[in-house]
Amino acid sequence: MHIQPRPIIGLLIKSILEMRRMILKKMIKQVVHQKLKNLTPNALIAYGQEHQIYITKEQANDIVAYLKRTDLNPLEEEDRIKALKKLAQITDPQTAQKVNRIFQQMIKDNGLSHWF
Repeated sequence: MHIQPRPIIGLLIKSILEMRRMILKKMIKQVVHQKLKNLTPNALIAYGQEHQIYITKEQANDIVAYLKRTDLNPLEEEDRIKALKKLAQITDPQTAQKVNRIFQQMIKDNGLSHWF
């Protein structure tokens, strides 16, 4: 029996690329998770102001508390939707929609669409 080297090499390359993708996705999740867990209300207010999203100190405290007590995966659409619904409860639907638009733009601007 003669084994064709090209199909085997192709499968090997596919496997390596998939493993690389999985590792990178896990690393991105860890970095985002760490940033969310270390976010402060003041930093959240400042970041919001950079994007013309204005929230009160109380709203910032509530958002940060929510982020710290949940284990959402921002790479998963279902978790992002849960977070946006909670954000709409804490602030208002318009603020949540604006945050979502900014998030989507940041993903696009940084070439990360394939991760989300």
